[in-house]
Amino acid sequence: MDNEVHRGFETLAIHAGQEPDPATGAVVPPIYQVSTYKQDGIGGLRGGYEYSRSANPTRTALEVCLAEIEAGARGLAFASGLAAEDALIRTVCKPGDHVIIPNDAYGGTYRLFAKVAEPWGVTFDPVPLGDVSAVRAAVRPDTRLIWVETPTNPLLAIADIAALAGVAHDTGALLAVDNTFASPYLQRPLDLGADVVVHSTTKYMGGHSDVIGGALVAADAELGERLAFHQNAMGAVAGPFDAWLTLRGIKTLGVRMDRHCANAEKVAAMLARHGAVRQVLYPGLPDHPGHEIAAKQMRGFGGMVSFRMESEEAAVRACERTKLFTLGESLGGVESLIEHPGRMTHASAAGSPLEVPSDLVRLSVGIEDADDLLRDLELALG
Repeated sequence: MDNEVHRGFETLAIHAGQEPDPATGAVVPPIYQVSTYKQDGIGGLRGGYEYSRSANPTRTALEVCLAEIEAGARGLAFASGLAAEDALIRTVCKPGDHVIIPNDAYGGTYRLFAKVAEPWGVTFDPVPLGDVSAVRAAVRPDTRLIWVETPTNPLLAIADIAALAGVAHDTGALLAVDNTFASPYLQRPLDLGADVVVHSTTKYMGGHSDVIGGALVAADAELGERLAFHQNAMGAVAGPFDAWLTLRGIKTLGVRMDRHCANAEKVAAMLARHGAVRQVLYPGLPDHPGHEIAAKQMRGFGGMVSFRMESEEAAVRACERTKLFTLGESLGGVESLIEHPGRMTHASAAGSPLEVPSDLVRLSVGIEDADDLLRDLELALG
């Protein structure tokens, strides 16, 4: 696309990397379900394609779109969010390096650092990223990477991306932001100084609970090239059909996120009034400690809501009694989900500094009729 012309998010989501097919005029990129390509002589690659681990036209369309909607220099699509995270860690870190992560990071991210990266020789420290001074104090001479989630999973804490970018760059580290919960429609970390954005595209980007995928978007071309080398060398790439499904989801990301946010705000307000709920964790509430920062760096407050009950038993009972909110892991689909993080998505953090409260319930608020969702929760809470 013509980079000299400024286009809005929704226009980029529908058109970036997705020009009509030159052979047929198809307005949707074809699924190139192919492993290898005829070469125009030895070393003569037609369009740069030789083998679909290295590049595939459907994946290329997705990667161009990812870069455009995150305002980055290079987008890369992976087989899962954790595959993207692993490629990033192994690209920018080496044995002996140190990483700062959120003290309430996603359980899979914690597991990756604790069980895979640390035995390889990369150390890490969990730090409350909402406290910029605490992050600065935790930086060491060997700190290579500050890893940010905002909002965090599952406690929905907010970090000041611009402030943390300043800390990282003052100390020679890189800033990576997991933007899965917000999506690029609500928040663009690269515009705020981040060096690379991480996504589980399984979630809001895909949006329909029918695809597994991950992504990295680099702010500069040199880092993007290094990440692309590792993507190819390590091989955990998005397949063409998965790339196609993710592209299809991205087309409606903006309109879906508007409804996710609107519904989540209503759910959070209802929970805040409910006598069985001890605390609601949602950055859209004025009393949330990160509310002002979230309002500054996000277009909306997202579709994720967590809340605490009086006991673990009450939390589990609420999860088991909903009808419209489906008991299940993952998030970001059009349908609403409910889960108990301590026993489900964050079980890998049990017994660690990142262990989540046992009375916590996490909601992924979908795009159903808001009144139906409120009624479902009210009945489940009793």
